[in-house]
Amino acid sequence: MTHPFLDLAPLSAARFAAIEDRVARLLSTEQDVVITQGEALLPLEGCIRGAAGSGTTALNVITGPYGQTFGNWLRDCGATVIDLAVPFHTAVTAAQVREAFAEHPEIDFVSLVHAEAATGNTNPVAEIGAVVREHGALFMLDAVASVGAEPLLPDAWGVDLCVIGAQKAMGGPAGVSAVSVSSRVWARMAANPRAPRRSYLSLLDWKERWIDGGRTALLHAPAQLEMLALEACVERIEAEGLAAVMARHATAAAATRAGVVALGGGLEPYVYEAREAAPVATTLRTPAGVDAAELVARALAADPVLPVVAGGGALAGEMVRVNHYGPDATRGAVHACVAALGAALAESGRAVDLEAGRGAVTEVWAAA
Repeated sequence: MTHPFLDLAPLSAARFAAIEDRVARLLSTEQDVVITQGEALLPLEGCIRGAAGSGTTALNVITGPYGQTFGNWLRDCGATVIDLAVPFHTAVTAAQVREAFAEHPEIDFVSLVHAEAATGNTNPVAEIGAVVREHGALFMLDAVASVGAEPLLPDAWGVDLCVIGAQKAMGGPAGVSAVSVSSRVWARMAANPRAPRRSYLSLLDWKERWIDGGRTALLHAPAQLEMLALEACVERIEAEGLAAVMARHATAAAATRAGVVALGGGLEPYVYEAREAAPVATTLRTPAGVDAAELVARALAADPVLPVVAGGGALAGEMVRVNHYGPDATRGAVHACVAALGAALAESGRAVDLEAGRGAVTEVWAAA
């Protein structure tokens, strides 16, 4: 018996390298790009454990839960960690980063999440990168949620480690990820005695055995289905055009925000300023007395596949997230989400204007 997922021809080293090259073009980078065989937490942890050690002083910017995770890894590596935390309804500023350097000129590593899908904010990486470059520190960026949804230019912005995943705006698989690595990082890792070696977390293994070897022999059997899916989603982005993909996400975010505001009922954007809101997902604050998890459950009762979820952890009771990314960055998906949330609010006894919500979504999309 045959199956399209089974009995595939082996994925060659040349095909693997060609996929890496397409990812590099997507990022407009001349840096080395390594595709890692796992979800993006794999290269994120590998970056930190490879580049940070007991002599590292790290500025860890926290605008959501992933920034908190990075701080834990950095401390586990023995680094001195300076946390720069801002409220989750806003973004960090380059001025705040500059102030941190002024207070701690010994900072030599900066970790930042570009777009926090969990909290719905996005950070001004270009401006922050300029500050980091002035002080000569290494700059690590988690761009898992931003790639494909908004501009991402690691070389131009001075990003030394740029980690991406395909499962959000790229509309691809979750089980494979990639990282662009600057020559400065390779040197730091090579000099770090605690950098992982002979480990799944080791980026140095890929550097020494894959890149330096001319990319002719893979370290291990590749995750073939995920690699083929990654190739397919990059191909789809190339066909649509990256600018068009980003514009679609920006329109989806603007339409969701406008539709919810017009809807009424007390539901409002969680991120106060639209310019600080991520195009990959829109987070919403529920009105007093309305539990977010219950509201989402009502919305999904009518359509279980809607890209609507309650916030995680402590935010579960007050935050609703509309994940308008990848195949859901469409007018139809946004219309359906706004209508479902409006109906759920009405069931909760809130006065809403469904027609106004739908009209606002249509208006934003027509103007795009």
